[in-house]
Amino acid sequence: MSQQPTYPLMPHATASWLVDNTALTFEQISEFCGLHILEVQAMADDLAGAKYTGRDPVHSGELSQPEIDRGQANPEYRLKMQKAPLAISRTKGPRYTPVSKRQDKPDGIAWILRHHSEISDAQIGKLIGTTRNTIAAIRDRSHWNISNINPKDPVTLGLCSQRELDALVAKAAKRTGAEMVEDAEASNTRLGSDRDALIEELRAERDALTRINSAAVQEAEAAAWLAQRRAEGTSDS
Repeated sequence: MSQQPTYPLMPHATASWLVDNTALTFEQISEFCGLHILEVQAMADDLAGAKYTGRDPVHSGELSQPEIDRGQANPEYRLKMQKAPLAISRTKGPRYTPVSKRQDKPDGIAWILRHHSEISDAQIGKLIGTTRNTIAAIRDRSHWNISNINPKDPVTLGLCSQRELDALVAKAAKRTGAEMVEDAEASNTRLGSDRDALIEELRAERDALTRINSAAVQEAEAAAWLAQRRAEGTSDS
């Protein structure tokens, strides 16, 4: 079983609330929230670079009031998490991209279109978090900002991980390979059908030629027989 400590879902906001609403020491708060003690002290001194809206851990169920009371009574006491926060995972919907990265999407899309044409539009859309219309506009160079689009590796841009991109390339290559096999099989089937048709045509021509030759032989034999009878008749007279 994992021994990794569990921290509040929103550690900075929770620490801010504990600083403002309890008499817990900075060390107790920093250890419970998984923050450096200097971060907690900066919140208390109002020197933190970011201002956080406090989040009540009692209301969320992560701490109980008796647990806080025990900590306030004993500075050496270490607060215990009452209920670990639920992990939230996205299973549906488009991939979320931070606002600061969204302007890089066209560059990442252009790079994939240039270097991995085997990847489908649907796969690109899921990887980068974009629409098929945007992909099509970049492909046919009708995008409104096409003059400023510079193909760049989406991994370098932070739009996806190298593992995700490699897995997608492998999947697309596998699909392309399967399609090539199917095309080859279809081609072989067509070649087989064409070969059979050619053989039948040659057989028909051979049979027709045989019949013509047979008729010619019969006609020659009949002519020879007739000539012989005529010769015999002339000799008798």
